[in-house]
Amino acid sequence: MLYQMTKKRLKFIFLVVMAVFMAVFDLPAQEGVIKKVVIDAGHGGKDPGALGKKSREKDITLKVALKTGRYIEKYCPDVEVVYTRSKDVFVSLNQRAKIANDEAADVFISIHCNSAPKATSANGVETFVMGEHRNEANLEVAKLENAAILYEEDADVNYGGFNPNSTEAYIAFSFIQSEYKQKSLDLAERVQNQLVNRVGRKNRGVQQAGFLVLYRTAMPSILVEIGFLSNVNEEKFLLSELGQDYIASALFRAFRDYKKESDENWRKTMAVSDANGKDDVIVYKVQFDSKPEEVSNMKSCYKGLDNVSCYYYKGSYRYTAGQFSTKSEADRYCKTVRAKGYKDAFVVKFVNGERIN
Repeated sequence: MLYQMTKKRLKFIFLVVMAVFMAVFDLPAQEGVIKKVVIDAGHGGKDPGALGKKSREKDITLKVALKTGRYIEKYCPDVEVVYTRSKDVFVSLNQRAKIANDEAADVFISIHCNSAPKATSANGVETFVMGEHRNEANLEVAKLENAAILYEEDADVNYGGFNPNSTEAYIAFSFIQSEYKQKSLDLAERVQNQLVNRVGRKNRGVQQAGFLVLYRTAMPSILVEIGFLSNVNEEKFLLSELGQDYIASALFRAFRDYKKESDENWRKTMAVSDANGKDDVIVYKVQFDSKPEEVSNMKSCYKGLDNVSCYYYKGSYRYTAGQFSTKSEADRYCKTVRAKGYKDAFVVKFVNGERIN
């Protein structure tokens, strides 16, 4: 009975917190063709990740990440590849998401290796998106990967005292529904299809779970578990140059196909808009703050920012800076605004003066 009351109370508290968070810092929707991807090699530095008999997760994920990036650079030259790490260094989960957001990436791909020391016959690949834990196995995978925060000195500050080993702590993640979930699922399905049908790995399916590295990314994001280091045969495959090439090429092909369809859909949408002959006025601004009450003197309150303006949206007053005709210009200015201390700034789009998601 006490456990049930605690669980319900946690749910209520989290719903309130999330409602406030989403109202204040609602995330921008992705738009345009895909031009930038962030590839995240799981773990690194003092955090080895899962351990096999002869391997460490951090080493394999880095090699596969770099190979995947090189494939993309070679065959998708219009795409910029950004790595959360390109060598054996420790990068916090919080920082990995921040890199993707600061770079205004269109896609985030996090690469990991699985482990099941108590079931060494476990094998196969699975791709995760941010969402509810559907079963105990998904929860255990999330716990394993989220345990990386135990290596962070300021984890209590960055994650609000989140305990990666507490089952109750994961209740919160059941309520997070990402704006990018459908696109994330689309990419995840493509990854699974490539790894299973082209590389011949066992299919453990597309799953949902509460990964800290995914829930703060403001773009379609996936986490792929490329095999079990606790399984001798899979460890051997993942340690081999050929195995790493196969995995990386599968990730590349999935990304390439996802990009192709996404770009085509965007161009079709733009073609329809042009055919309708609309002369819409499109403006991009950088939203940096939100308050329940309107600020009386914006110029003195927000010194050092250009063209500060205010608009009312979803129950609060949103404050923006800058005014640009292209999103790329707004993205560049967004970095300037964040550097001035507004870490959660992001780009918003207005059509004929109306905020568009």
